[in-house]
Amino acid sequence: MHFKKHFTLPEARALLPRLRQMIRDAQRRRQFALRADQELGELLDNTHADLGGPVVHSLLMDLTQMNGQLRAIEKLGVQFKDFERGLVDFPHLRDGREVFLCWELDEENIEFWHDIDAGYPGREKL
Repeated sequence: MHFKKHFTLPEARALLPRLRQMIRDAQRRRQFALRADQELGELLDNTHADLGGPVVHSLLMDLTQMNGQLRAIEKLGVQFKDFERGLVDFPHLRDGREVFLCWELDEENIEFWHDIDAGYPGREKL
């Protein structure tokens, strides 16, 4: 077995409200960090100086908070796969073998699974 924790479908579904909140927060902080990074890059290009201050502080705070959300998701035993989709996989036992229950943020419920090696393109309806 690759994973210590395996979720039943009801266990995974029970985590969805919490995961929605965590993923949305991580996505929001990622957007802030990307904007701050772009702003800092432009300032650096224009001034050729070391930068600091509120923009750097904000960037560091957003990256720290985003990282904290991702670590919290992984501590639950959930595999975070993609920022854009808000895609996560739950290790699951299906017919005695390890697979993933697959869910993305815009989906109302967990309706798909895939083999561990198949990835997103191998998603199948439950």
